[in-house]
Amino acid sequence: MPPVPILTVNDLGKSYGAEEIFSRVTFQIVEREHVALVGVNGAGKSTVLRIIAGIEPPNEGTIAPLKGLRITYLPQEASFTSDKTLREEARLAFTPVLDMQTRMRDIERQMASAGDDHLEAIMDEYARLQTRFETAGGYDIEHRTDEVLNGLGFSEEQFDQPVAQLSGGQKTRVALAKALLADPDLLLLDEPTNHLDLEMLEWLEDFLRSWNGACLIVSHDRYFLDRVTSRTMDLSFGRLEDYPAPYGRFLKLREERTERRWKEFQEQQEYIARQEEFIKKYGAGQRYREARGRQKKLDRLERIERPQEHDRLAIRIGSATRSGRMVLSTTEMSIGYEEDSETGQPVELLRTPELEVELGDRIGLLGPNGSGKTTLLKTLMGILPALEGDYHLGTNVHPGYYAQSHEQLRGRGEGTPLSVILNVQPMSEEAARTYLGRFLFSGDDVYKQVASLSGGERSRLALAVLLLERANFLVLDEPTNHLDINARESLEHMLTGFDGTILFVSHDRYFIDKVATKLWVVEDGTITEQLGNYTDFHRRLEAAPPPAEPKPEPKPEPIASPTGDAMLTVSSKGKPRRKTSADVEKRLTKVEREISQLEGKVNELSDALAIASADQDLDAVARLGEEYERLLNELEDTYQRWEAITEERELVAAEAGE
Repeated sequence: MPPVPILTVNDLGKSYGAEEIFSRVTFQIVEREHVALVGVNGAGKSTVLRIIAGIEPPNEGTIAPLKGLRITYLPQEASFTSDKTLREEARLAFTPVLDMQTRMRDIERQMASAGDDHLEAIMDEYARLQTRFETAGGYDIEHRTDEVLNGLGFSEEQFDQPVAQLSGGQKTRVALAKALLADPDLLLLDEPTNHLDLEMLEWLEDFLRSWNGACLIVSHDRYFLDRVTSRTMDLSFGRLEDYPAPYGRFLKLREERTERRWKEFQEQQEYIARQEEFIKKYGAGQRYREARGRQKKLDRLERIERPQEHDRLAIRIGSATRSGRMVLSTTEMSIGYEEDSETGQPVELLRTPELEVELGDRIGLLGPNGSGKTTLLKTLMGILPALEGDYHLGTNVHPGYYAQSHEQLRGRGEGTPLSVILNVQPMSEEAARTYLGRFLFSGDDVYKQVASLSGGERSRLALAVLLLERANFLVLDEPTNHLDINARESLEHMLTGFDGTILFVSHDRYFIDKVATKLWVVEDGTITEQLGNYTDFHRRLEAAPPPAEPKPEPKPEPIASPTGDAMLTVSSKGKPRRKTSADVEKRLTKVEREISQLEGKVNELSDALAIASADQDLDAVARLGEEYERLLNELEDTYQRWEAITEERELVAAEAGE
């Protein structure tokens, strides 16, 4: 049986004023299909998602979802306010299921006082709700919520943090968590990999690959698209073309299709030229009847459009002074900030071994968000001081730094791309405009205010500034951010042909594979060196045997101080630290919350078991019974932790009284 179409889009068109974005866009999505929507910046990809989600109306065409289709849309940047905690906000994805649970609790209270004539009716309603609740995964809400939040990089300590205190990137991850937990029939994702480090990206890939719903994904992350999608739709020049292949295969199919169209176009042009030459030569002579016949054929001929191609960044680095063999060397270094805003103490993010960068190295710096990658680059560029250690640049090394936040453009908000280039390097205005044209700034674009440029335009201008410096050691922090796929490919081509040295940070694994010949991997607060690119590194990780289970660390035992104080514990750094009542109360509150949650689950499963037993549903009894036993064991362990912490609280209170 063929898969069922769940969404049909027919002749969709969108214009803003006189500017047509796209027209005659037609496609279907079938159940469980994972589809990529690609195209250059400004092609209208996000607009297509917004129209399907019902946020924006089309100018023409229709959207026909399957009746009852549940659609969830995730925009590029989350902009919402909430007075809830992180966990509470994420649980909103289960609102319909939690509403069922609330109704079930109401019915349970009614059962206690219901008469025989009414009891059977409410028991029937309860049974129906319980079945729907179980089918919707109601007994697994807590586990699923924690799994997704952990996978997207949130620690358990953050689960109770107010959403209002989160950064913009963290809020976007919260929105992604809610979208995944909602478990819709069709998931619309607009740049879901923004704000995710490599570990989170791999988790999201595994999640989506095993997910049975359909999804339509807009992303510039080619590695992600290749692993998650099986079909690619290309929105270019206002038209949509469909390819039944993931991104890597799509590139080859598109190239073959483009070559075929060029061949057909050129053959038709040659045919037209021959016919016109004949008509011109014999139109007034003895063969004029034949010439008129050929003219009529030409008039009826359906002309093949000239294949269109996108403008590409024409970026290249001119020859620069050759550096010595040793480009950069360091001692062991401590990297971080000299002073924390709250404590006033130094904050160490990273401790490096001795590092060396040699001529021709192309090193990718990998690691989780917040691990100190950007801080290390800024330290090596002299923007931040090292907390300990030092570094040295080699002979004739001229570094050029590309900042993730485009710091090289700061203070130029009132300027224009043209004035920025003229300030960096004196040249004629015509030469500056020609240079900017290589970075896709044409016409009046060169007179835009820098402050009003889009993210992609700022990235291209920052690259233009960098390449004027004629550096032989490029230090790049997320250079592909805000660049579309075509621009990333141009940047890759330029960097692979660069005869200098490169050190870069990127989350774009496709880019890392193309450019890097060596990796510095940040892990456990230090750096290890790996030869090869990201795929080589990942292949070694997958081939390595799984690490042995770590032995549980013994609980800190009270130790006697020189003054006989028994209420001390050992800190993570091996130093004695007095336990405080606040420490104990915090742990006690956390355990009590876990007990409350577990008791609620046990009660719900007990009710479900009773109903399944009454219905003689043996499969449900077996499944629910196994889960019931597991929860009882977990609850018993949690009770024991509660008793131990309660005793500890009494000891701390007694010590404080002394």
